[in-house]
Formats: sequence, structure tokens, C-alpha cells
Amino acid sequence: MPKKHTYVLGLNTYDHDVSACLLRDGAIAFAIAKERITRAKHASGFYKEVIDYCLEAEGIALDDVDLVVRNCYILPVPEMEERLVYFDAPGFLPEFERDEAAKHPLYLKHSDKVVTISHHLAHAYSAFAVSPFEEGVVMIVDGVGSYRSDVMESFPASDTATPLARESESYYQFNGTTLECVKKVWMEPDRGFLSDEFYTMPGLGALYSRASTYIFGDWNKCGELMGLAPYGRRDQVKHLLELTDDGKLHVPHWNATDFKQPYVFEPGSNWEKSPAMRHWEDLAWRTQDDTENVLLARARWLRETTGAKNLCMAGGVALNCVANGRLAREAGFENVWIQPAAGDDGIAIGCAYYGWLEILKQRRAFVMDHAYVGRRYSDQDAAKELQKFLVRIQVDAVRSDNVCRDTAKLLADQKVIGWFQDRSEFGPRALGNRSLLADPRKPEMKDILNSRVKHRQAFRPFAPIVLSERMKDIFEGEEDSPFMLIAKPVRPEWRDKIPAIVHVDGTARVQTVREETNPMLYRLLKEFEALTGVPVLINTSFNIKGEPIVEAPQDAVNCFLTTGVDHLVIHDTIVSKNAMHKVVAPLVNIYTDVRTLVASTAQPA
Repeated sequence: MPKKHTYVLGLNTYDHDVSACLLRDGAIAFAIAKERITRAKHASGFYKEVIDYCLEAEGIALDDVDLVVRNCYILPVPEMEERLVYFDAPGFLPEFERDEAAKHPLYLKHSDKVVTISHHLAHAYSAFAVSPFEEGVVMIVDGVGSYRSDVMESFPASDTATPLARESESYYQFNGTTLECVKKVWMEPDRGFLSDEFYTMPGLGALYSRASTYIFGDWNKCGELMGLAPYGRRDQVKHLLELTDDGKLHVPHWNATDFKQPYVFEPGSNWEKSPAMRHWEDLAWRTQDDTENVLLARARWLRETTGAKNLCMAGGVALNCVANGRLAREAGFENVWIQPAAGDDGIAIGCAYYGWLEILKQRRAFVMDHAYVGRRYSDQDAAKELQKFLVRIQVDAVRSDNVCRDTAKLLADQKVIGWFQDRSEFGPRALGNRSLLADPRKPEMKDILNSRVKHRQAFRPFAPIVLSERMKDIFEGEEDSPFMLIAKPVRPEWRDKIPAIVHVDGTARVQTVREETNPMLYRLLKEFEALTGVPVLINTSFNIKGEPIVEAPQDAVNCFLTTGVDHLVIHDTIVSKNAMHKVVAPLVNIYTDVRTLVASTAQPA
């Protein structure tokens, strides 16, 4: 029997945000990050779970896949796996995954069917290959990419670096399936203490992670840093990034005089009440402002050098929606398109499309106009979770004949809704299928969500979703923002109408909703507008602080029962907590805490 489809599998492996993307005849069939399956934030390690997820969703076996393309930014995958055989590196391959890896057909695989590519090249393919543009330029900026010795694409001879320099910024021009690198910016390795940590290196994205580490004790809290920045005072901290007259990036060394108040966790301490808070706010402002100015200068140079009208962006820095807003408004491009999974989870998309376009020599025909590429869960899957004994006795579940109308009424009554519909989003933003939704008309809703549900810092803003055709009435700027990756000023006449989504600087991280890409969410917004006159809702990710966004019905039910979410809407069923919840939930929590404690102290056999 002839094979029906051509399949390409893209993988981001071993370090943070392990992920897979399966192409079916050049279109994304399924994509998933490991964290959504294992429930460990930014999950690293082996990649079996993400492969199995995509293959099972498609109903095929690994032997049905025509090509596998992989990336690991630390080292090329074959070399990384060879080292892991004899080197104990639990951050990249924990002990409990070693046996699983050793049995897997892709582990230590050397075959023409299994290919490895370099990091920024994968980011670039993730951006332009699924963009709506036939030609344009690509801007890749992240914390750290591949070593110069491992970079595959040609780049200008003038962009010199030593073999152990790392990618920091890469700029490309594309036409159809042809991609050409026009500029590389490198980071040379640092020396001494923490020399192997990228955030000590002199790079644009690395500097942002350095400030994140200094303020939050975690290099990957860049979103929090962006949210804190508007609280800082202008020009209280000296420049942290500067461009010289010839376009070279200068990153001044930090010293013990100016940077002597790093966050260090102490039991019982309260980060938000730290005496260093004013200093941290000022540092956040400076980091964000310098980052925006350098990115804007780079984007303008790219436009002037190439004459391109269309800009595509990927890499972790492309998740900075405040900077993206300035680029869209001020860089001079007619169109800006940002990969919804701009971080390293999106590397899987880039790997897959490198295989489809460059290796298999196929044409571009797919545009990523939405990010809903998870598997579908049936009504039976949802009902199974709701019928479990400890769930059933705590909830009342009622099917609705018009779930959007009924949910809109609950939202208008100031209820917080866990919204679980159709296929999950790929990338770090909840885009309306795995979301917590709320009414933006009262300012206290922001504090309710932060304290009762999300358990996160009070300064962090919440994003609005808005009917696409009403976006320009409420927010400034012409550019569409379907992936919640562009911050826009809220028009003055609307700020008092939707105060819960207005950040301290008067902006909001907007997601526009179209009927053709998410009809259910669109109908919900229309119903809410009919009730309130406001075509906007608060949309934040369906999770609590420190956990990934929910993926499966079980995850949604667990989050609903352990937080202050008022109702769970899963498909067309509205789930509410009953009187028994107050009795059962504390007992379940105690049991869970004890079980976790026992597991953490148990000695291995």
C-alpha cells in the first residue's frame, strides 16, 4: 500500500524547553513542549515524551517518519549524546531517563534520515518558513546560540570570531525558500568564575538574563523583568548596553560598586518587601530601555541595508512584547511577524522546516496563522476526569446548550473562569484554549487573579484579548497581534473602562482574536460585548506560578480544584465547586503534601 503522507519531525533536545514538531506534507500537524506533558517547567532531558505525543496524535510510528532534524544549542546532538554516555549531567539527562534513552532508536543514531542543525539557523527557519511573506528579513536575538565552530550557514567574512564564540544575534534575508545570513554578532567566552554561564557574556539577550538573575535569582525570569521595568525611574542606572558608531555592541563590565544588591533567597524572606526593590526597579528600567534602543537600531539598519518591507522575528528576545511594539511602530517595516513560539521550544518548528525546505527541497505552502497545534481531547476524555471519585464529590458539572452565552454571564458577574477548549497552544502564551479569563472592567480583578489564583507578584500585568475588528478602537497602533507578542498603548478614553489590563505605563500586551482562527473564543467575546459593551477580556495562562500551562483535562481539573478559580468550562460543560469541596480539598492537599515529602526523602532501592 503506497505511503499517504511525507512526515518530518523537528526536535529541540536536552536543554530547556525540549519540544517536538511533526510536519505532515509541509504543514504543522502537531507540536508540543515537554513541560506540558511532564508538568516540569522548561523541562529538559530526553525527548521520548514529545515524540510519542506527536506520533500518537497522528496515529503513526517512528518508522513512518521520513526525516528527523534536531538541535541542541550546547553541542551538535551526536556529540552531546556521546558525551552523555560517559558524563553524568542530570540537568541534561537525569538518571531516571538514562535507560529510556539507551533503548530509544534515535539515541546515538547516525543516519542520513537523522540530521542536526545549528541554533540560530533553526530559529530563522521557524520564523520565515511559516510567515505570510514571500520575501523579507529575519531577526534572531537570544541568550546564546551555537559555537562558531558548529554554525552551518555562511555569514559575512567581516563578522569574525574565535571558534568558541557563541551566537548572540543573527540577521538574514529570505526570498521564497532561499535564506542568506547578512550579519552575525558573536559573544566571546568569558573567563573565570561562572565562565560557562552565557549570562556573564557580553550579548544583547545575555545581558537581559544577567539582570533577571540579579533581580529574581533566575536567568529565565525575563518576562517578570519586562513587567517590573515600568516601575523604575529613568536614568538612575548607567547604560548596560551601547552601540558604537560603527555598530559594535559594547556591554560594560559590572562592578561591585553599582551592582552589590543581588537577590539571594533566604527562608522566610519576602522578595517584594526587600530594601533593594527601588534599585531593582531602576535596573529593570535601564535593562529594558537599553534593549529596546539596541533592537530598534539593529532593525533600522537591517531595513536600510536590505530595503526589505517585511520583518520576521524569533529567538527568546522576540518574546519581549514591549520592544516588539516599538519595532512595529518605529523600525519602518510595513509588516512585522513574530513566531508565537519564539523561544527554544520553537526550535522544533525550525528544525522541521529546515528538513522540509532545505533537505527534501519542497516548496513553502503553509502559513502559521494560529498556534493551536496540540492534540484534541474528546468529550469522553473530559468526562472521565470529572467522574473520578475525588473530583465527582467536589463538583457540579452541567452541560450548556450555549456555553459562550452562559460563560459570558459568569464573567460579567466577576467570576474567574478556567477555559479549556480544543487544541492547546504551542509557545509560552495562553492564546485562548488553555486560559484563565476574567472581566477587565474593575481594577481589583488584577489583584484577585494575582493573589487568589496565580500566586505571583502584584506588579505583574494581565493581558487583554480583544475582537480583532475592535482592536484599533481601544488600542493604539495598526499592527495585528494574534500571538500576544506586541504591547500597545491603551487609548485614554478606554483606560478607565478596562483598568485591570492597563499596565502602569498605560500599555497592554494585546491578543487579537479572529473568528476564522478561534471561533469559540470569538463567540465568547461577542457575547460578553453584548452584555457589557466591552469587547475585551482578561486572558492569562491556565496555571499557577511555577507550573506549565495545563495541557490535558486532568491538568485543568487539578488546577481548578487547587486554586481560587470559580468555574471550569471544559468544552460545553460548566463545572462548579460544591459544598463538599471545602471539606475534601484540604484533606487531599494534606495527603499530597505527605506523599511528596515521603517521595523526596525515600532512599533509592
